[in-house]
Amino acid sequence: MSITRRTVLKGAGAVGAIAATGRLAAPAVAQGASVLKFVPQANLANFDPIWGTQYVVRNASQLVWDTLYGVDDKLQPQRQMVEGEEVSSDGLTWTFKLRPGLKFHDGEPVLAKDVVASLTRWSARDPMGLMIKAIQKDLVAVDDKTVKWVLSRPYPKMLLALGKAGTPVAFIMPERIAKTDPFKQIEEYVGSGPMKFARSEWKPGAIAVFEKFKDYVPRSEAPMWLSGGKVVNFDRIEWIIMPDPATASAALQNGEIDWWETPLSDLVPVLKKNRNIKLDIADPLGNVGSFRLNHLYPPFNDVKIRRAVQMALSQEDYMRAVVGDDTNLWKPCPSFFTPGTPLYTEVGGEPLKGKRDIEAAKKLLSEAGYAGQPVTCLVAQDQPITKAQGEITADLLKKIGMTVDFVATDWGTVGQRRASKNEPGKGGWGMFHTWHAGSDCVSPVGNIGIRTGGEKAWFGWPDNPAIEEEIAKWYDAKTLDEEKAIIANVNKMGMEHVTYLPTGFFLTYQAWRSNVSGIVGGPTPSFFGAKKA
Repeated sequence: MSITRRTVLKGAGAVGAIAATGRLAAPAVAQGASVLKFVPQANLANFDPIWGTQYVVRNASQLVWDTLYGVDDKLQPQRQMVEGEEVSSDGLTWTFKLRPGLKFHDGEPVLAKDVVASLTRWSARDPMGLMIKAIQKDLVAVDDKTVKWVLSRPYPKMLLALGKAGTPVAFIMPERIAKTDPFKQIEEYVGSGPMKFARSEWKPGAIAVFEKFKDYVPRSEAPMWLSGGKVVNFDRIEWIIMPDPATASAALQNGEIDWWETPLSDLVPVLKKNRNIKLDIADPLGNVGSFRLNHLYPPFNDVKIRRAVQMALSQEDYMRAVVGDDTNLWKPCPSFFTPGTPLYTEVGGEPLKGKRDIEAAKKLLSEAGYAGQPVTCLVAQDQPITKAQGEITADLLKKIGMTVDFVATDWGTVGQRRASKNEPGKGGWGMFHTWHAGSDCVSPVGNIGIRTGGEKAWFGWPDNPAIEEEIAKWYDAKTLDEEKAIIANVNKMGMEHVTYLPTGFFLTYQAWRSNVSGIVGGPTPSFFGAKKA
């Protein structure tokens, strides 16, 4: 057990913690209004689903903004805002027809021009969007309800791009908001989803509130992951920010909150003993831990130094720190892809297997000319997954002879600072920890961490054109065998390049009060269909 987990557990038995802190204090709610109190995985520090890629922002955004398509539990895209679509026989022209009754929270109808502006902003940031943008000839509103997208060559995975769960998601906004520079955050939060964002009640670090949008017309299908009818059975959903797991545990047990997205695994046995609480695995496809490196500056701009860390990194150390000793909750993952799924491969994963070699890592650092440059480690303390990984990393880097600049901060700040391309000693960074949802890592579709497009890549900006070319081949593959062969090459090349360091595969729980029903596992919290007795 890591220091992080021991420290967290000290207050696990605290009772009345919420009353003492006044954490749940909120504006008065109309008598009889149904309210769901939810503790998310992290603070909602910013609220622009296109500007960044934090899951907490994506999860909140699904309440406020809608999408043209959404994936089901088979990861197949299903219609959401569209009534239908057509693709020309040559695969070059896609035509989308919006379904009737779509309205923004400000009362204005959702029009094709809003979709065009939203897709334009999304495609400037998303890896799949960038691929489409590169072959785009025209993206226009034919009339108020019809959008036409003309390409220079076919893109068979168009619907998956528009409906995937991986960030950034192609949420639809009013044209005036969607015209915001995609590299700047929006300042107005108007969507057409089932809930309105109560901006006046938003206090980052404390609370975010969503109110039911009475004019929302859900689809008739049953909700399934990001697809189907987005029926919300609450007048308000309150996101209560509780970075301390002991406090959140006490609040759940006392009935002061209804649902906790990411309970610490060490607290699960305590919660299981409470007959008023239910628990289950949050997402059956789990998560892949990530040690993300900055490829722009020393020391990690040198592949030899990246490989030195790779040969010393113990995934078991990371996984036991994150989820404990229950081997049903974690496994080694010498891969960038999700274990147990069709494209999973360990080809090229040998550097992460076997005995860890500290001495060889020290030797490689010396050969690379490492001269003690500090590694600026951004470690979010309010997120147990990142905090636990960060402590292991600090110890690892010191063991192999690296200088550690440990920046203990919060997840919102990590989300802001990791976008900086400044030098590590001048506001930039050397590495940070995160994790990728298993649903994103089943293929290249949502697997942003494996992309190596330099300036267009995800934070860390790895640059390897050969890997990008190989990934592009996957999108044109005709059979599963072809896809598997390509993914094996991608995994091998990514491990050699050390695009990032997978720290292992793990599952997490979610916990809720027994008077709440309709909660199921998936890549995002399942607000749609949930009820409270």
